Order: sequence, then C-alpha cells, then structure tokens
Amino acid sequence: MRVEAAVDGLDPEQAVAVLAPRGPVCVLAGAGTGKTRTITRRIAHLVSDGHVSAGQVLAVTFTARAAGEMRSRLRELGVGGSGPQVQARTFHAAALRQLRYFWPQVVGDIPWHLLDRKFAVVSQAAHRAGFPTDTDTVRDLLSEIEWAKGSLHAPEDYPAAAARARREPPAAPERVAKVYAGYESLKNRGEEGIYLDFDDLLLQTAGALEGNPTVAEEFRDRYRCFVVDEYQDVTPLQQRVLDAWLGERDDLTVVGDANQTIYSFTGASPKYLLDFSRRFPEATMVRLERDYRSTPQVVDLANRVIGQARGRIAGTRLQLIGQRPPGPEPVFAEYDDEPAEAKAVAKAIAKLLRDGVAASEIAVLYRINAQSEAYEQAFTETGIPYQVRGGEGFFQRAEVRQAVNALRQTGSRDDLPEDADRGSNLVNLVRATFVPLGLTDTEPAGTQARERWASLTALVQLTEELLEHEPDLTLANLLRDLAARAEARQPPTVQGVTLASLHAAKGLEWDAVFLVGLTDGMLPITHVTGDKDTAPDEAGIEEERRLLYVGVTRARVHLQLSWALSRTEGGRKTRRRSRFLLGLIPDSSPASKIIEPAPSKKKRPHCRVCGKPLMTSTSTKLGRCEGCPSNLDEDLLVALKDWRRDRSKELKVPAYVVFTDNTLVAIAEQQPADDRALVSIPGIGARKLEQFGADVLALVRGERAADTLDL
Repeated sequence: MRVEAAVDGLDPEQAVAVLAPRGPVCVLAGAGTGKTRTITRRIAHLVSDGHVSAGQVLAVTFTARAAGEMRSRLRELGVGGSGPQVQARTFHAAALRQLRYFWPQVVGDIPWHLLDRKFAVVSQAAHRAGFPTDTDTVRDLLSEIEWAKGSLHAPEDYPAAAARARREPPAAPERVAKVYAGYESLKNRGEEGIYLDFDDLLLQTAGALEGNPTVAEEFRDRYRCFVVDEYQDVTPLQQRVLDAWLGERDDLTVVGDANQTIYSFTGASPKYLLDFSRRFPEATMVRLERDYRSTPQVVDLANRVIGQARGRIAGTRLQLIGQRPPGPEPVFAEYDDEPAEAKAVAKAIAKLLRDGVAASEIAVLYRINAQSEAYEQAFTETGIPYQVRGGEGFFQRAEVRQAVNALRQTGSRDDLPEDADRGSNLVNLVRATFVPLGLTDTEPAGTQARERWASLTALVQLTEELLEHEPDLTLANLLRDLAARAEARQPPTVQGVTLASLHAAKGLEWDAVFLVGLTDGMLPITHVTGDKDTAPDEAGIEEERRLLYVGVTRARVHLQLSWALSRTEGGRKTRRRSRFLLGLIPDSSPASKIIEPAPSKKKRPHCRVCGKPLMTSTSTKLGRCEGCPSNLDEDLLVALKDWRRDRSKELKVPAYVVFTDNTLVAIAEQQPADDRALVSIPGIGARKLEQFGADVLALVRGERAADTLDL
C-alpha cells in the first residue's frame, strides 16, 4: 500500500499514527475519532511496506464482535492477500489457540479440557465451604474469583486485596477465599485430566512463555508485531500475557482512552495506558480528538462532563472537536416521578419516529437493568417497538418470574390471616413473600444480589403504585395485572428502540439517545457515595462520571438527559438530580430550576421530647427524634418480642408482618394505655388494633396476653 493510499481520507493525526515507524506507538483515541480505521490502516501500511508479514501480526481486543470488525476491514484493505492472515482475536481466543499448540511441549501428555461453564464447579465449592448455592450468590462468588484471577491474586491473597480494592463480596472475604481455593482444587481433580477456565488459558500461556525458552523463541519468531485495542481495559493478567508475548521487543501499538474506563470492577486498569510513555520513553504518542460521530452540541456536552473529572485519569482527557454539521442542543428534563419521565420519553420517541428517525437508531440508557420496567410499560402502552440489549425484559428476568411464582404460591395458601392479601396489608404480604428471595431492608453487597434486590424492590413499588389507584387491591388482582403486563411486553422480533444499561451500551452508537434516571444514588450509584458509616469511594465516583461520559458520547444527533424526583406517581419528591449535572444545564432550560418538594397534605408530626418536626420514617414511627432521649421499658420490649415471635409462628408469617421492630420500640417507650393511644402509633391501624390490640395492651399493663396463657 502506497503512502498516499494508506492515509487517503485520514485526518493529520490519524495519518501520523498510521505512518509511525515500527516500535512502540500509543494512540489516545476519543469516542468517535475513527480508531478502528486508524489501526487497521496502520497494520496494512506496516505489511505493505515490508516491515512485517501479515501472518506475523497479532491484534487483540476484548469482544469477538470488535475482532470480527477488525478482520473484515483488513480484508477490505487486501492485507495478506491469499497468504497468511493477520490474527485479530480476543485475548482469550488467542491464548486458547496458542496453548493448544504448545501444551505438549510444556506439560506433556496430561490431557486438559476447557471449562467454559464454571457455575457448577463454583457452586460445588460454595457448598463445601458452607455457602448458600442460590444462583445470585454463586454468580457473585464467580465474579470475585474472576476479579481475583484477572488481578493476579491467589486465594490466600484475596482478603487483603479485596479490602484494598474496596470490593463488596457477598460474604466475609476469608470465606470467599475458601470458596476460591476450593474451586481451584476441584478443577484439578478431574479423572479425565485437568480443567482450565478462561483465566487459566491466560495464566498457562504466560507461564509457558516465561518458563520455557524454546517455546518463547518459537512464538516470538511467529509473531513480531502486536496491536492492542481498548488498552484502558486490560487486566493485570492480560498485561502479563502481553509482556510474555513481547519479551524484550517493543513492536507494539496500543489504542485507548482512559476516560472511557468503566470496567474496573472486573479488574480492568488504565494504569498500563497511562504509564505507556514511561515504559517506552521513545514511543510515538498520538492524540485523536476529531469526533466524526456526534454533532458539535453533543461533543461540547461530553467535553464538559469529563472536564469535571478529578484524579490522574482526568489528566489525560481528550478535548473532542465535533466534525459533523451542527444539530439540536441536548435537552435536560426534570419530572415529578418516574412514570411521568417514562411517558415523556415515549412521547419524545414517538415524535422522532414520525420525523423519520428509525426505531433501531434510538436508545434509552439507564444505570441498572431494573430501571427498564417503567420504559417497557410506557413503550407497550404507546405501541413503540423495543428490544432489551444485554439482558432480558423486566418480566422475563429469572428473579422476576421467580417472585411472581412465589406470589402465586402465597395466594394459594389457605392459612393466610383474614384480609392479609388485600388493601393496605397487601404490600406487607408482598414484602414478606420476597424476603426469602433476597429482599432486605438495605441494598445488599454483590452485583447479582443488588440486581435481584432492585428487581424485587421494583415489584414492591409497583404494588404500592397500584394500591394508590385501587385501595382495595387484592393479591389475585395484582397477579392478574402482573400477568397482563408480562404478556403485553412481548416486543416484536423486528428491531425496535434499544433499552440498555450504560455498561451494555459501550462501543455502540445511535442517532438519538435518552439518558434517564440521572439522580444521585443512581448515577453515581449508592454504594460508591458512602453514608454516615462509610466514606465515599472517590475512585468509584469518578468511574460513575466516566459512565455518564460514555453515555453522552453514544449519541450522534439527538440527546436528552432526564431524571425524576419521585419513584412513584404522586410520591414525595425526595430525589435530586445527579451531582454530575452541576454546571451543565443551561439557564434557559426549565430543568435548571430545581422543583421544590410539594407541601405535604398531612400535618407533619413533631417529636414528643423536643417538639421538632419528625423528618424520617423511623423517627415518625418512634414519635421522637432518633437522637432524643428514650424512656424505653426494656422488660416490656422483651415481652413484646417474645409475643410477636409466637404470633408470627402461629400465623406463619415473618415477624415484621405482625409488627416491625420500630413499632415495638415505640410501644415500649410510649406505653399506650388504651386503644386511642395505641392507634396513634404509626403502623398500627384499625385492622391491627382489632387483631393484636388486646394482647399488646395486656402486655403494657404487665399482664400476659390472653392467647398465650397456660390453660
């Protein structure tokens, strides 16, 4: 390929990268700057100029789709002709190919098998270590093992490494380490040889090259030029393999953007990209900043999002320059509640469809998969075709199907307390049904557990919404409603509007993008923002900011960013827009003015000790500020808990369905003397007064409850 042909149609910076001499080259490529075109042209130029033959080039990336696109472009450029071709593969595919070839030389005739489904082995190791083996727990354990192996941490090193990395394992790190060790042991006990998982492919490949000079010499004679795409996403294990491939050589081209690092939870680290010029002081460094994907308006917002970043990664930010014709300004929108936000997004999408934008060129992106539920409902009602990318539709998810089945089983019971399955009691029944499935009072640790918890919470909140419109809602009617929603949400097989998480959207682009649910606690996600007991995870918060940046840069022309102040229709507006939007919203936008919380229709209760308004549900239930002195009768509280335990067993319901801990504490503090005083305690209505009032008042008077007397 002549020089003129190699750089035909390229901008000056892309041309520099293509024509750079053999040796270390680092291309910092922003979103939409044509990095794939640049690196494939570079490979073609190196081959056509005789620097290396096509068969001596190994190009690695992170997805089979990206590797396939690279191979396709190289074929279009005529690289290799009818002879050996450039090897464009994922890290794991390349290692698998090499290990199959070198295994007999390194290990001998010991057979090995690829363990491509690890779940069963991790489950067995978890069982032996005394762990529950439900799907979500095993998946979270599997994620921790993969992170540890990708980060080059052995089982005995895991607890300390997890603490340094601020991991949130599903159990104590020492217990996870025991499962990890058990998993490694089980893999090597097969009667038909040893089993290697995908991380082992990389470990064994690196070990073969590091420990066997003959193997290393043969490999390095075969491959002489290396190209790594998405270099900001390499793990320490992948870098070790790359180092083993290279040896003492430096014929390496890397491409990446540290400001698109959003997979650190898998062990990915941008440090190798950031340190490239230190490792290779003579490296050619190229910055690609001309954005051919998005309009200048979208590019400007992307620059301002990442311009607020802090830390070392922020120092490498690229100032993108939009190359497309001007388009509409990004839209910012604030809504009272999530249903209103979803309906407004559906309305805006319907207009785009009428204006000729293809449904397949529109995406709604959110932080977690459970957020899709409101949009699936809104699109179903509006008749907008959609597809869920990187996951299943809300009602098709395993945890949601399991939860609905559990509700059906609850409804078929003949021992439910009277009216427990209707009206105001229905939410308590739904919660109680979901507790064994993973519903807890606070968000759990572990990615899979959090996803399950979010889905179960969404079902509870949906029940609450339905009750707002139908106060006498029964469990049977709730199940009919859920079934109707599940049946209606069967999107056609033709392409429609894409619903996807921000992580699943990486590497994709659309004409129109709607970034939704942008509230503090969702983006950034709650578990990195800290609370009264834990400090914020600053590195985690910065990664969340980069996630927003990735979302913005997915849009070519139309971009809307929105958030809702309440989860449920007509609910209290306690949410606030994401901190990342500070300074980004134009003064001319209606969303620049924060909507004040609507005044409550009810008179707010006051503390019976200090007289101040009670602001939280816990303080409201206690009847006092949580910090004010308590006159708790501890003996009465013990008696109340014993009584509640007996009643819950008798009724076959969780204890908190009878009364929550806070309600019992309030009773033990306020010691109501009659029915009127008892029902004044939040959480005790007419039905619970009728069912439990006599027992509770008897206990307050120091008597034994009638139904617990020995006869």
